[in-house]
Amino acid sequence: MMNTTLNHHTGPVEAAGRLLSTARRILIITGAGLSADSGLPTYRGVGGLYEGALTDIGLPIEQALSGAMFEKRPDIAWHYLSQIEASCRGAHPNAGHYAIARLEALHGQVTVVTQNVDGFHLLAGSCNVIEMHGTLRRLLCVDCRRVRRVESYAGLSIPPACPHCGGILRPDVVLFGEHLPSQALHRFEAVLATEPDLVISVGTGSSFPYIAGPVLAAAARGAATIEINPGETHLSELVTIHLRMRAAEALPALLDAAGYSLDSGRDARG
Repeated sequence: MMNTTLNHHTGPVEAAGRLLSTARRILIITGAGLSADSGLPTYRGVGGLYEGALTDIGLPIEQALSGAMFEKRPDIAWHYLSQIEASCRGAHPNAGHYAIARLEALHGQVTVVTQNVDGFHLLAGSCNVIEMHGTLRRLLCVDCRRVRRVESYAGLSIPPACPHCGGILRPDVVLFGEHLPSQALHRFEAVLATEPDLVISVGTGSSFPYIAGPVLAAAARGAATIEINPGETHLSELVTIHLRMRAAEALPALLDAAGYSLDSGRDARG
């Protein structure tokens, strides 16, 4: 059966493929829209995990999941952290994640910067990943700073205690009101200093300045930019090409259009 959606977008996909095929340094920025194709709900919006104005205890999710709340009432913050983790449980990377990993393997000069905390990029095989908001799979003791990796939160007491010192564990993620991790920021700044000649925004509303900034900077210096998002954002009119498609469909099609098939053996560094 013909994929009528893809057929409708053939022209823009082929044009985007030409940009990808000549790019030397590629930056891919991903958001919740990519993981939504794995069945994960977003936090807000229609069908979001917290679609209503308030949570079930009458607080905005931005307050319930804030750093200040974790310090004052870790049980409340953990209640919603465990809800988010439970929504990820049993989900897996999708075709979009695997396409990005394939591109990195065949091209080499690819960096992924993600807002997502599900760890799917690494599970799909990507290596050069900057998890700007951390990951749910890594727990950090607020007292002794020891780190514990977990596959899921099933069986954990909430809030969980550190097995070494008895302190409270927390997911190594950025909560509302907290600063981005310095190590991730330094890596990100180093990538931006190389001035990638192609920036691809995937499944993000680009509301954070550090997410929109690389796209705007690339456009200002004449570098190619691609947005993959079925909806409109404030960047849609500024990018070179806007693919109004779901990420899991657009990314494999984009790689195929650029000649990065699984058996191509292509290496754009040569």
